[in-house]
Amino acid sequence: MDKITIADWLMIFAVLLGPIIAVRLTRYLDNKKEIRERKLAVFKKLMATRAYTISWDHVEALNRIDLEFDKKEKNEKAVIEAWKEYLNLLGNKQLTPEQWTVKRVDLLVELLHKMAIVLNYDFDKTHIKNSSYSPMAHGELEEQQTAIRKGVIEVLEGKRPLPLFVTNLPRGGS
Repeated sequence: MDKITIADWLMIFAVLLGPIIAVRLTRYLDNKKEIRERKLAVFKKLMATRAYTISWDHVEALNRIDLEFDKKEKNEKAVIEAWKEYLNLLGNKQLTPEQWTVKRVDLLVELLHKMAIVLNYDFDKTHIKNSSYSPMAHGELEEQQTAIRKGVIEVLEGKRPLPLFVTNLPRGGS
């Protein structure tokens, strides 16, 4: 009987371990891709809704940052820190509305810029800040809906009377 050589042993190991290594490598790569896709979904949603920061989609995407970005990674830690700073401002009632709005925009742009870096998008802060589209009609509609809701609530709470005007009363007669 012939002796088994090192080459034979390597061939046996390759035949036995090759499929296992291939499956593990495929799983690893699929997992990395899925993690990136989830981060990308958060970023895309925030970019798409950056002009509508009170939309449900925008708020949901913000709340997913802690879930999808890893503070153990250096550049992702910058995303988490930018999110914390932005979140801290969102609850701040000490600034005037004008100061708050300016700072909110700046911090959101900073957050999106940090995310763009992590995800290899070449967006500068000026592009992020100035390249979203929001029709004036959307703002007007939102203001009108807010006014209607506030007015109805005031009527229901008894803080505002509901004016009634009677017209075309039936005439008494024969």
